Amino acid sequence: MIWFLLVWLALVLIRPQEWPQYADLGIPILPITMAATLVAWALGRDRHPFNQPTYLLFPVFIVIGCFTMVVSGWAGGAVDRFLNFLPSLIAMVLVAQASQSPRNLTRIMWVVCLAALVLTVHGIEQVHMGAGWTGMPTVQDGRIQYVGIFSDPNDMAMLLVIGLPMAMLLSGRGGWLGLRRLFWWALGLALVYGVYLTDSRGAFLAVMAMGGVWIWLKRGVLVAGILGTAGMAVLMMLPTRMQELDAGESSAYGRIETWYDGIQMFIEHPLFGVGVGNFTEHSWLTAHNSFVLVLAETGIFGYTVWLAMVVYCFLMPIMLLRLPADLGNEEYQPLWTQERRVAMTLLIAQVGFYACAFFLSRSYVILLYILLGMVTGWYAGASQRWAGLPAFRVQSDWFKWCVVSVLSIIGLWLVIKVLFVLAGS
Repeated sequence: MIWFLLVWLALVLIRPQEWPQYADLGIPILPITMAATLVAWALGRDRHPFNQPTYLLFPVFIVIGCFTMVVSGWAGGAVDRFLNFLPSLIAMVLVAQASQSPRNLTRIMWVVCLAALVLTVHGIEQVHMGAGWTGMPTVQDGRIQYVGIFSDPNDMAMLLVIGLPMAMLLSGRGGWLGLRRLFWWALGLALVYGVYLTDSRGAFLAVMAMGGVWIWLKRGVLVAGILGTAGMAVLMMLPTRMQELDAGESSAYGRIETWYDGIQMFIEHPLFGVGVGNFTEHSWLTAHNSFVLVLAETGIFGYTVWLAMVVYCFLMPIMLLRLPADLGNEEYQPLWTQERRVAMTLLIAQVGFYACAFFLSRSYVILLYILLGMVTGWYAGASQRWAGLPAFRVQSDWFKWCVVSVLSIIGLWLVIKVLFVLAGS
């Protein structure tokens, strides 16, 4: 199954089926490859118990998302939304099932990193030639982009951001007289350069956040704060759109307004929101915030389920990292050290993704659910390999998630109020 999955993942991320030379073939290569992967999984030996909360919460969220269409007055839209969500659900399940094996998880990271490199090379060609081999030109004064789901520089940057910590993990494997480490370091630097070429302010902040969290966990909050301040100062001096980062700047102010619109939609439709995909029916722009988007479109029910799914996966690597670094057992210590490195990588990748997603409407993109699948599968496998990891159970945590959901909504509202004040000052 893993080889079918890797091919499908490469097609999703590199998207050669959308290059001009292949776009007219008319072959639905993605559905065919996904179906082949699903069949191979069903007939193979890679099936594992669905014992992590993500397996339950994502289908429940999809059901709620479909029901929001019925409540909003378009019952036929429920079928449409289900079909839109179905590939992400299948992808999350298949990636999670494969990722229980450390070897398969490494292979998936390979594909993510190499795909991010392909997009970066394409972007470099855009900068020098005016357009890449896909025919896509640069946009907005030279920002690079790709095709399909990465045709927005911000979306492209999100893939590069989550690929960066994975490249750093892979660089620690050594071998080939040091050439393997050199290759992954070079790839990591290329991804950083690719982020720079996207000129995505959210991605710049995401890289800063990833570095800050890594330093915090390794060296403490004081060192992270000092270096983070210095890094932000340097970043603000670079000739990028970060120099325009101001709450009163027109683009930033427009985003704050849409966040406010989203909160108003929630207040008017608190239970099931305005319906998945209907945000722009009530506002002149999309939400530009993945959390506000889910809250506005699916109400308190959908938001609570989605938030629980996201935070569970965020907590999974944290739970492992809270265990002692030293096992006191020389035989298993190298394996435990590697497990902790994987946990750190998945945690940092999620920090980067959500830092980007806080400024973008990317609540439903397949890249998110591929990442959640990797985390879910890894934690399920780690729970079998190591004793002491807690088991997450939605049934016993539901009230906690209701409280967390309400508190986070209050937090969003306060952030928006503060930003409005800063924008007016």
